[in-house]
Amino acid sequence: MSTAASQLTGASDSDGAHSDPHRWRVLIVLCVALVVVALDNTILNVALPSLVRELHATNSQLQWMVDAYTIVFASALLAAGSLGDRFGRRGALQTGLIIFGIGSVMSAFAGSANQLIYTRGLMGLGGALIMPSTLSILTNVFPADELGRAIGIWAGVSGLGIAIGPTIGGWLLEHFWWGSVFLVNVPVIALGLVAVALIVPTSRDPSAPPLDIAGFVLSASSITAILYGIIEGPTRGWSSQTIVASFGVGCILLGAFVLWERHTPRPMLDVRFFANPRFSAASVAITLVFFALFGSLFFLSQYLQFVAGYTPLEAGLRVTPVAGVLIVSAPASSLLVRRFGTKLVVSGGLLVVAAGLFILTRVTVSSGYSVVLASLLVLGLGIGLAMAPATESIMSSLPPERAGVGSAMNDTTRLIGGALGVAVLGTVMKAVYVAHIDSVPAVRQLPPAGLAAVRASVGGADAVAAQLPAPLGRALLLVANQAFVDGMRRAVIVGAIVALVGALVALIFLPARAESAAPARAATTRPLPPGRARRPAVGALGLCGEAGLANLNASSVVTRSTTYLVVFERSVVYEPRARGM
Repeated sequence: MSTAASQLTGASDSDGAHSDPHRWRVLIVLCVALVVVALDNTILNVALPSLVRELHATNSQLQWMVDAYTIVFASALLAAGSLGDRFGRRGALQTGLIIFGIGSVMSAFAGSANQLIYTRGLMGLGGALIMPSTLSILTNVFPADELGRAIGIWAGVSGLGIAIGPTIGGWLLEHFWWGSVFLVNVPVIALGLVAVALIVPTSRDPSAPPLDIAGFVLSASSITAILYGIIEGPTRGWSSQTIVASFGVGCILLGAFVLWERHTPRPMLDVRFFANPRFSAASVAITLVFFALFGSLFFLSQYLQFVAGYTPLEAGLRVTPVAGVLIVSAPASSLLVRRFGTKLVVSGGLLVVAAGLFILTRVTVSSGYSVVLASLLVLGLGIGLAMAPATESIMSSLPPERAGVGSAMNDTTRLIGGALGVAVLGTVMKAVYVAHIDSVPAVRQLPPAGLAAVRASVGGADAVAAQLPAPLGRALLLVANQAFVDGMRRAVIVGAIVALVGALVALIFLPARAESAAPARAATTRPLPPGRARRPAVGALGLCGEAGLANLNASSVVTRSTTYLVVFERSVVYEPRARGM
């Protein structure tokens, strides 16, 4: 097969992957594209207070600035991956960068909060095209013996993008107007588009399947309905008619999608992939760890800022150690997989994640950063050990020509698992928090607006305390901080139990070696070329997407409490004296 033909179809040479002479330049371009997506979300969180002041955004509008991106991103992932497989992944990447750039410019110059919500949704569509395309292109340009090193660099740069977002955002907001946090994307995207056109080869499914329009509609609609219910459940109440209807419609549409994909001759997603335990068991394990991990970690943002007293920038910097340990432990997990197999390494990693969460239960109002740091270091180790081999298990079970839709499905399940974890564990935390607040008679004597703010979140309590005389404010903060820590402990315990369940799932159902899944895979796909089945380092390829998706998951719920402070200060004025506490 000629070089041009192999680039076009995504076919591989005998070593397992076509060796592109410009592959390291391609890697740099792909890293740039993913950094833009990762950077944008952390920057937005820093800019939320400015949006309240400049665009007069309400708390609900702030929530939807984050949620619009999340819902569009998740709903479009599967369709975007399929389009890349069908028409070419380089074209999908270029289209995604263009859409993301247009959305960034429109967001920077948005004249109202509602307009910004719509433009954020447009950016989510661009991000959905970018992520599966970069994954598919990367696996087609590197040979087997270099792929692990390339993916390790890719994942590390992605983690760096997540970490430096608050720093860059804070600096921009100090020197420019709020729109600069979006406009900073434009020159990077322009450079990326030129580099993609000159350097990056394309690849696609050589069979060129027809578009599955019905599959597109059913998958996007079902994911939208389910995610809407997950995101709005804690706010509207899980038993509200809107939330129940959202979940009901989502489940019906999801069932219709599965039935359609089983019977259509050219499905967008071959649901028979789930019959392979290397795909399904690893996906379940990762979904559960996302539920546990990011349903728990989102509390840290509030703990470090409202309880420990750090600024948003300081809090962001203090969470970054988890990324440093993860970058080291993920490549190292391949050595353990070779000796002990995927089953034991993934289940062991999930056990370490559970241990890290249990360490987090030792946090108190006055414990400071040391306990948090210990928890983050253990969590980073567990994530790296579990995620890399689990992702390798998933990707090695898929045919190379379906890499785009396969990776998109992988990202979608993780996003839903993480969002559900944030919502459910957030509900557990809030129930304990509110019960503790209501048990203090002096707090119940606050004016109705003040009491509602205190019960809403620890951020609301902080805003109320600032309006009270100093002694009363300190007393209120002590009560609210203790209530928050108690609620966080209870929620983290639930998250640790879920991680243990994930470890059990991996131990029982996940095959130890790729050979165990060979018959199931052969039933639906052609065999992978030599060298493709056992590349533990491939597992690191999901880390970039995982980091970005985790940020999306946590952001939508964190926004509800961290931004309440500025909304409350703008809309409520307390009497100089409150009733005694």
